Amino acid sequence: MRLLYQAGIFVYSFFAKTATLYNSKARQFVRGRKNWQKSLAAKIETNARYVWFHCASLGEFEQGRPLMEEIKSRFPEYRIVLTFFSPSGFEIRKNYNHADIILYLPLDTKKNAKSFLRMVQPEIAFFIKYEYWYFFINELKKREIPLYIVSAIFRKDQYFFKDNLLGKWYRNMLHKTTHLFLQDKNSAELLHSININNYTISGDTRFDRVATIAQNAREIPIVEKFKNSKILLVAGSTWKPDEELLADYANKNPEIKMIIAPHEVDHDIINRLETMFMHSIRFSKLTEEEAGNYHVLIVDSIGMLSSIYKYGHFAYIGGGFGAGIHNILEAATFGLPVVFGPNHQKFKEALDLINTGGAYPVEDAGNLDRILSALVNNSSKRRLASEICKNYVAQNTGATHHILKKVFNI
Repeated sequence: MRLLYQAGIFVYSFFAKTATLYNSKARQFVRGRKNWQKSLAAKIETNARYVWFHCASLGEFEQGRPLMEEIKSRFPEYRIVLTFFSPSGFEIRKNYNHADIILYLPLDTKKNAKSFLRMVQPEIAFFIKYEYWYFFINELKKREIPLYIVSAIFRKDQYFFKDNLLGKWYRNMLHKTTHLFLQDKNSAELLHSININNYTISGDTRFDRVATIAQNAREIPIVEKFKNSKILLVAGSTWKPDEELLADYANKNPEIKMIIAPHEVDHDIINRLETMFMHSIRFSKLTEEEAGNYHVLIVDSIGMLSSIYKYGHFAYIGGGFGAGIHNILEAATFGLPVVFGPNHQKFKEALDLINTGGAYPVEDAGNLDRILSALVNNSSKRRLASEICKNYVAQNTGATHHILKKVFNI
């Protein structure tokens, strides 16, 4: 299995390099890892004490962020090394001020794992949610460096639970972790079924993160003027299939204000949105004098969405017509009922809120129209869903405290 894994890493690397000819993210992926040892050596401080956090991408970073910031606050003697696998995480958070060193995770080879850990010599390692890299985990175990998996969640269809050689090989990686902090009871039962018991059900650290976001949300007066006392739908992290449904609804219902923040804000996407949505304007071109005259506001920069949610009455979260929905908790923490596409089954918070009446999945334009119209026209329904969302977040905070208590014995 190890040889097959090595071959898989080699093939992945080959295709990533080939894709640099036509794909900007592939170029970032490859260039970001070029000369990583030299880059890391220039940043390492002799005799410093390091804690290593690894996140796949931006979503996992947001899960790890409360823990990083608490460690920085409580244990200033530690430096934090933060690695990302994906360009969409690294490029957005490469200047995050609570980490001392930020870089791409080197590809998972035996040589890279040995070099990285020899240079950093972390005292503790945290992998967020689901990143399992064989050679890095192996080397951490050999060096007796504690490895904690944070906000882990498991499903029965994952390799760990297959009754074959591949399943056994993957399970072996779990045995090499020091402790797994799980999101839910179902994950605990799955691990117990394969004789892995080094876990705690601590919850999801994202709840702590979004609760902090709500407390620290900044005022954006021009958004209040755009809203102009109307019903406001905030659409966050949208992709083209989401936007096609939303444009159909917005153009038929101009009395509803809409703010749309696409997942990517490059020039072509913003231009496309301007042609799709009638009476729309980019945020960067909006003036206070004319703010109330537009029906749709297109956010053409990053970093604003989490504060914009506070102005909404309900939210549409993108991704549900693709790989999966984006973070619905950022909207729910402000008490916004959430609407999203059909691909949400892997997201516990989505299923929880659907079952309790705070979230609504949609499959097509007609379905979206019926659900949004019900939320617009029935203020009691909207208020109830709002309370459900807000209470759901409040009742699930505290995972960061549980993890700190276990890891640092505080």
